[in-house]
Amino acid sequence: MLEAIIVDDEQHCINRLQKQLGAEAPDIEIIACCKTVENARKIIAENSPDILFLDVQLGNRTGFDLLASIKKIDFEIIFTTSYDSYALKAFKFSALDYLLKPVDKDDLKRSLQKLRQQRDLKETSKKIDILFHNFREGNETSKRIAIPTVDGYTMVDAKDIIRLQSDVNYTHIHTVAGKKITASKTIKFFETLLEGADFFRVHKSHLVNLKFVESYSKGKGGHITLADGSQIEVAIRRKEELLKRLT
Repeated sequence: MLEAIIVDDEQHCINRLQKQLGAEAPDIEIIACCKTVENARKIIAENSPDILFLDVQLGNRTGFDLLASIKKIDFEIIFTTSYDSYALKAFKFSALDYLLKPVDKDDLKRSLQKLRQQRDLKETSKKIDILFHNFREGNETSKRIAIPTVDGYTMVDAKDIIRLQSDVNYTHIHTVAGKKITASKTIKFFETLLEGADFFRVHKSHLVNLKFVESYSKGKGGHITLADGSQIEVAIRRKEELLKRLT
């Protein structure tokens, strides 16, 4: 059995999640429900749960305040939140799991399945560090990303990524250190994730960090040369927008 604590300041949300867990997860025992940061901190210290279902907004405090007050996070976390584009993007950068309220039972089942398959507390701690870093940094180019790979996650600063190359359902990420990381996500996933961070899709197979573009050579679509020496073809339909972004 896995022991879980629900932290949410709305009783009807607690009731809904308890009911859903009872129906979908007989191997999870809810040992406590908390409505405040202070109460949750005390209960977590006393019980050492396996899983924390954590609401983002807790009155005039947040779930992040709770996590920041805990010295060692040795439990898995599934956030619950109302729609907030900024918070959702932060979760995606850190690869932490979240559920949108009202919680859908199929989304809950997927989150629990993922949790059972990927329980690695060291990685959870790293993801929390990335989450806190990204909330402190307002600039998109200063964000850190937890990149999913076949072996787990690799943590990278967005500003250190030179280019990303599509390989069907995988993406090869090339960094300033000369490292190549193969991510188990499509290039479209990273295009959406890095929107606003000075990245541009120059071709269906290539997403580049514009700050590493060293030159553009004319042609039908032309091509660019990047700081690592790679030359990338530019799709004709993307040429005009690229030149606007570069000037």
